[in-house]
Amino acid sequence: MKQTIIENGIIYKLGEDGLYYPQFEISSDVAHYGKYGMLRRTYLKEHRRALYSSLLMSGKLIEHLNEVDDQCREILDRLIPQMSEREGVTEALKAADQMEWVRQMSNIKNRAEEFIYANYVYEN
Repeated sequence: MKQTIIENGIIYKLGEDGLYYPQFEISSDVAHYGKYGMLRRTYLKEHRRALYSSLLMSGKLIEHLNEVDDQCREILDRLIPQMSEREGVTEALKAADQMEWVRQMSNIKNRAEEFIYANYVYEN
């Protein structure tokens, strides 16, 4: 019997029990993704099963989730200050009326996250 066979692009190795077992690559990437990576994983798992399976089997799922999470955080870190500056939410407002400042900053953060969800997390 052959020690290894290749069928449908998958390498199978002969085990001690005489059965062939698929040899998958295990990703050496360390998962450091957070909220946005987890949301992306759930979206892929529930709505894009073929892409999820493909990324998982190729060992690139963690890399993809880390990349999406990093990208979302960078955009959020740039977008919130830009939006707050454009809308006049300043430290002066914070000193004058803290509750109004919190309301406006929460609104800005929610809108920025909606943009991120639509364009990065839940994109096809």
